[in-house]
Amino acid sequence: MIEVLVSLMITGLLLTATLSALDASFKSYQICTESASTNVIARTVMQRMSALVRTGTDFGPYPDDVLDASANPMDSTFMEFSMGPVAGGTRIVRLERRAAATGAVAPFELWYVEQVVDGAGAITTNEARPLLTGLTELNFNLEYDVGPRLKRATIDLTVRPNDFQDASLKTELHTDTIRLVSTVSPRKLDN
Repeated sequence: MIEVLVSLMITGLLLTATLSALDASFKSYQICTESASTNVIARTVMQRMSALVRTGTDFGPYPDDVLDASANPMDSTFMEFSMGPVAGGTRIVRLERRAAATGAVAPFELWYVEQVVDGAGAITTNEARPLLTGLTELNFNLEYDVGPRLKRATIDLTVRPNDFQDASLKTELHTDTIRLVSTVSPRKLDN
């Protein structure tokens, strides 16, 4: 009887150790997949934003005096530009940093806002959607030439890995962030 109790105790200890190792393995796997997934998504969003800047015209915001070295280049939490004429007016795109919902992984989100403005200046179509969540920082550094024409835009994006599948483990497991910086110049001259 004592031998059976000792063997059950040893078996219980081995099973406990095995389950602890398995749990640690699952948590490590989740951290790795969250980081890899966020990295791919953030790089894709950065590539798309760079393509939008390359093909856009009439950029904003711009400084009051482009010759003032203290105001040009300027830092902003948003960037807007024209994507050209469409049926019913001109398509205006705005990329902006917004405050995230309460309880989110990080304080900011990147939003894509697209509007169609008719000839009278009235907004006929308005579409807004989040592009990326989990941002700890997003800054647009805009350098203008005389005109004002956008000479160069630098996008500085810092994002915290997150996984929408499981909200319970987000902040307890890791605090690593991914930082992406891209500098891009438009292909077309502003009108």
